[in-house]
Amino acid sequence: MATIGTFKKSGSEYTGEIVTLSVQAKAVRIVPEDSRTSDNAPSHRVFVGRAEIGAAWSKTSTEGRAYLGLKLDDPSFTAPIYANLFDDEDGDGYSLIWSRARRTNGD
Repeated sequence: MATIGTFKKSGSEYTGEIVTLSVQAKAVRIVPEDSRTSDNAPSHRVFVGRAEIGAAWSKTSTEGRAYLGLKLDDPSFTAPIYANLFDDEDGDGYSLIWSRARRTNGD
């Protein structure tokens, strides 16, 4: 697992950056989705500027820890990026942790 992003929370929105060898996105916003059509629909949308680059689903770990499961995609990517946004242990912010595993419906 590798940390590919750092975020802060302001109200219900997360803002931060994502940095990998091929992606360097600043001003990334993770915004709650107000018009979910089903329980499987994303709970959040991910934006860089005005461009939507992904979606996120609210999850709870087996230990009861809340987090967001993200799927990021863009025409410039060779494949989607899957990651989880967890609050930092020190409570100072949030870390986006990359995972190679593919999930369905954000699982």
